[in-house]
Amino acid sequence: MLSRLGALLQEAVGAREPNIDLLEAFVEHWKGITHYYIESTDENTPAKKTDIPWRLRQMLDILVYEERQQTAAGEAGPCLEYLLQHKILETLCTLGKAEYPPGMRQQVFQFFSKVLAQVQHPLLHYLNVHRPVQKLLRLGGTVPGSQTEKEEVQFTTVLCSKIQQDPALLTYILEGKKIVSRKKSSKEPITLPREAASIQDKDHPHSKSPDLSPCKAQALTAQLPAETEEPDGGVGESNLITSLIGLCKSKKGRVALKAQENLLLLVSVASQAAATYLVHSSPCCPAIVEHLCQLYQSMPTFLDPADIAALEGISWRLPSAPSDEASFPGKEALAAFLGWFDYCDHLITEAHVVVADALAKAVAEKLFMEILQPHLLHVSEQSVLTSTALLTAMLRQLRSPALLREAVAFLLGADPQPAAPEDGPRTLCAHLIGHCDHLSDEISITTLRLFEELLQKPHEQVLRSLVLCNLEGRHYVARGSPEPESYEDTLDLEEDPYFTDGFLNSSFQPSAKPPPAPATNSDGKTAVTEIVNRVLSLSFLCLVPEEAKTSAFLEETGYDTYVHDAYGLFQECSSRVSPWGWPLGPTPLDPHEPERPFFEGHFLRMLFDRMSRILEQVVNRTGPWLQGYKPYSLNLQVTSVLSRLALFPHPLIHEYLLDPYINLAPGCRSLFSVLVRVIGDLMQRIQRVPQFPGKLLLVRKQLMGQVPGEQLDHQTLLQGVVVLEEFCKELAAIAFVKFPPHSPHLHLSPPQEGHV
Repeated sequence: MLSRLGALLQEAVGAREPNIDLLEAFVEHWKGITHYYIESTDENTPAKKTDIPWRLRQMLDILVYEERQQTAAGEAGPCLEYLLQHKILETLCTLGKAEYPPGMRQQVFQFFSKVLAQVQHPLLHYLNVHRPVQKLLRLGGTVPGSQTEKEEVQFTTVLCSKIQQDPALLTYILEGKKIVSRKKSSKEPITLPREAASIQDKDHPHSKSPDLSPCKAQALTAQLPAETEEPDGGVGESNLITSLIGLCKSKKGRVALKAQENLLLLVSVASQAAATYLVHSSPCCPAIVEHLCQLYQSMPTFLDPADIAALEGISWRLPSAPSDEASFPGKEALAAFLGWFDYCDHLITEAHVVVADALAKAVAEKLFMEILQPHLLHVSEQSVLTSTALLTAMLRQLRSPALLREAVAFLLGADPQPAAPEDGPRTLCAHLIGHCDHLSDEISITTLRLFEELLQKPHEQVLRSLVLCNLEGRHYVARGSPEPESYEDTLDLEEDPYFTDGFLNSSFQPSAKPPPAPATNSDGKTAVTEIVNRVLSLSFLCLVPEEAKTSAFLEETGYDTYVHDAYGLFQECSSRVSPWGWPLGPTPLDPHEPERPFFEGHFLRMLFDRMSRILEQVVNRTGPWLQGYKPYSLNLQVTSVLSRLALFPHPLIHEYLLDPYINLAPGCRSLFSVLVRVIGDLMQRIQRVPQFPGKLLLVRKQLMGQVPGEQLDHQTLLQGVVVLEEFCKELAAIAFVKFPPHSPHLHLSPPQEGHV
């Protein structure tokens, strides 16, 4: 049995080593293809039902087999030389252009792809390969929904793979018509099947040339691409880049994804020369950004911000909208835009730095400046609302440093300077800050969300432009009195109006179990630090009077939850800003320096003004899309932005927002002083609301969804009190996990279930 199997294998091996002449077989198969155009009379027979596909496969196998038998590496065999000298690829390209027989273009794409992929000899450097490759690229990627999209994307995949192996090929392939005209001083005739079938060499003097009928020759000649006339100069308008961009627009998901992967591979080529050529001599960046702008302009003029937020997480690898989400007008267009924006961001992240910078600048110029900015500054509230919500969604997806840099420069300006109270809204940033206090509450909420998203981006200029440039110099601190050496020295517990005997050890506890103690230090300062943390937290916790507190009556609204959340958010924020080299403590003041006017900046002024109106925010309904919006949502968004700011471990932000014992200069205010004034206003309002504790508890249960909602008197006030109580607990938790700023951050162990 084994001997019989061995004999069969030997026969198989022998069959793979035919005694026939390879060149003769190769020529015969090519003649068989050309004879089809002479003998065939049925123009409707598909190419796949003829012997053309089989003969092309045989020609490919011969080329591959011949190369394997070559003893001298790097030399072209007779069959490959024949392919090049007789311009067979160019002829096939012409036949593919003519689409005769039907489906011939598909066969040509497949043959080109397999030849370039399986023949190891470098082919793309040959003019008689380069030129038909360029022509074939111009055949594909131009008509959406083409029947050959699958074959086209396979063809571009092979080309991109070759470029990845040899980056020098990139400029050669992309130069298109220019390189052809440079390499040729005179025009060459285009090879038709009759000419290709002519075998006039010493090895085959007896070969015959089949004659094409005049009508078929004329038809094939008419189908030749115009580029075969070799115009002088100029980069071809249609090349590998434009072909890939066209395939990226395919409705077939796999085709579009593969084309995007190929384009990603192309822009990530490490060669400096190739990257420079992509930027300056190819349509790469303009074509990518043009498609992005087209997708933006294809969306409806108005989209609900809630619908935009519902599509969070759209990825370029999965650009279609989730099927489980509710449908709304423009859903597919929105998903397509966000998916392509995510792809642009990914391209910029992976691309060579030269390409990344150029693509990021192109996005900023064409999308941000020319399209988004006019919409953000438009008088139409619908335009402002939609563009702001879309910009927020883009920021949420944005990951690349280069594009983030351009987005920050677009929103905040390139050179932030301290603002003055009388400064008007001359910049986009000033206009957006003004939108946070807009007559339309939905525009205010949407713009506040934009700034909250911006604050979470790893770019130092965001915080410097919005806050730090106005706090530098600490002009909010009163001059003339010496500063304490540490935060512990600022505390006099016996005189603290928010400190009562025994409260520190009882009321602070968030649950039956105490929080874990910080690691002890050998210098004995741990206990003092612990007291500082607790007292500063209590300063915020005790702001809200007992008659205005309701969280104690409900479960899962305790302070321990806020400490747990604040700890995680603070660690995340500290990790994000650690490369920026912020100081551990504020710069000491010169007691002899005269006081200067202090202005907190337009951003903090807007937040403080909004916070001071937390008990009386009024809904301004200026359109049908605003129905159902409540002051409660606006208050939540204001406090959310302030909490994000308070988390930053910069000493000036820490001091100005979280230190209740700061000695403010005359006319200055801090977050704590704003809250104190709000509490004073609350104490007066409580007296005018009958059955205040019961109504307040009912409103809290309504907001938590525990009881059906119903309209109550003083509902805006009651909702504002609930938000105020929770905000003070949140600030207390942030102060607890941060303080003091010039000491090492507390290393709290992970909270056990049920307590922190």
